[in-house]
Amino acid sequence: MSLPIDPATIDPEDFGEKQAVLEMDHEDAIEHVREVCEDVGFGIPVEFSPSELLNEKVDADRDPYYVLGACNPNIADQALDETMKIGGLFPCNMIVWQEEPERQRVYHLSIMKVARLLGTAPDNEAWDDIIDTTGDLTEEVFERLDSVDTEVTD
Repeated sequence: MSLPIDPATIDPEDFGEKQAVLEMDHEDAIEHVREVCEDVGFGIPVEFSPSELLNEKVDADRDPYYVLGACNPNIADQALDETMKIGGLFPCNMIVWQEEPERQRVYHLSIMKVARLLGTAPDNEAWDDIIDTTGDLTEEVFERLDSVDTEVTD
């Protein structure tokens, strides 16, 4: 099966990709990202470690990899008013994986922008506002991550 678009031609800005590197222990990085997300207005209703699950279930021997499912309830409510399909992409994940001991990568992409690219979300002013608001919150998260021994990459 071929893809209907060439992913290499999509600018990371179009899907809201953000990355940062935290020079700290994996568990400390998870806690730091959690606190920063909560400080800027994201709750964390879901979190789990795929690496622990895979290591246990299929003896995968994976390095630490953690998912923080971030959500701002007001924005989620507005998004659902625009399209019920957005729930298929909920929550907005912040991923933390260990690149090496004391070096963690934090990764995020905008589910609101992805939904627009996929045609799942409407192309209207209300959705533009949702993208702008979530983008501002995410930008603040990564600015705060950048203030603690980090390297931010786009």
